Amino acid sequence: MKWETVRQYCLSKPQTQEDYPFDAETLVIKVGGKMFALLGSPPKENASGSVNLKCDPEWALMLRDTYQAVTAGYHMNKRHWNTVILDGSIPDEEVVEMIDHSYDLVVRGLPKRTRQDLGLAE
Repeated sequence: MKWETVRQYCLSKPQTQEDYPFDAETLVIKVGGKMFALLGSPPKENASGSVNLKCDPEWALMLRDTYQAVTAGYHMNKRHWNTVILDGSIPDEEVVEMIDHSYDLVVRGLPKRTRQDLGLAE
């Protein structure tokens, strides 16, 4: 999956917004003011991009064991975040599942009132 495809998919999730809170290079995608995806700057031609995604700790370890392109989250809590190298070695469906999982974890962690205000309450 390509960097721009990941960006567009993340932004297609309900109530998301993009921001550059750290620097002009690191795109952060948030829901309810909380980040669920961090994308490094768009890759140069013939280079791979990457995305950091929140993940359940047990699944995070399993993904790291399964895919060489999944590592502990760069500059993140390594127990709860993975860095996914977007080099095409991971099936797109699996990357989508990782994004969905990250988004869902963050939404579930939002206060109930915030979820209600955003129309994301269950």
